[in-house]
Amino acid sequence: MLLKQIFLGVCGLSFGLLASAGVFTVLVSVGLIPRFAGKMHVAKKVFVLEEAVVLGTIIGGLFSIFSENMQIGSFVLSRQIFGESTVLIWKCAGSIFLCIWGAFAGMFVGCLALAIAEMLNSIPIFSRRISFRHGLGVAITAAALGKMLGSLIYFAKGIYMSGF
Repeated sequence: MLLKQIFLGVCGLSFGLLASAGVFTVLVSVGLIPRFAGKMHVAKKVFVLEEAVVLGTIIGGLFSIFSENMQIGSFVLSRQIFGESTVLIWKCAGSIFLCIWGAFAGMFVGCLALAIAEMLNSIPIFSRRISFRHGLGVAITAAALGKMLGSLIYFAKGIYMSGF
C-alpha cells in the first residue's frame, strides 16, 4: 500500500511538472513576458517578471490542489479570531479580493490569447481576407467587452452550475 502511494505521488509530481513546463514553454515561445516588460518600460527587470509568473503559477497550483487547507477567510471566520463584529468586514474584504483577483486573471488570459493570436498572425491575415482596413482596435475592444459581458452573465445567472 505504501509503495502504491509513493508511486502515485511520484506520478502526480511528474505530471504536474510536465504540465507546468508546457505552460511556461508557451509563455516563453509567445514572448509574453518580454513584451509586458517592454510595454511597462522595465526591460531591465524581465527576469523578475518571469520569476513572478513562475511563483504565481506555483502558488496558484498549491491553492487549487489544497483548496480545503488554503481557505484563510473561512478559518478566520470559523474561529472568530477578530471577534464577531468583524464578520461583515471580512466578507467584504474577501469579495473585493476576489474581484481584483478575477480582473487580473482575466487580463492575463486575454493578453495570452491575443499574444498567441498575434504570434500566429491570425488577426492581420483575417483583416486582409475580409478587406478590413480601419477600426481594428475598435473590433478587438468590442470582442474583449463581449467576452467580459458573456462571462458576467455566465457567473451571474449561475450557468456554470448546470454543467453545460
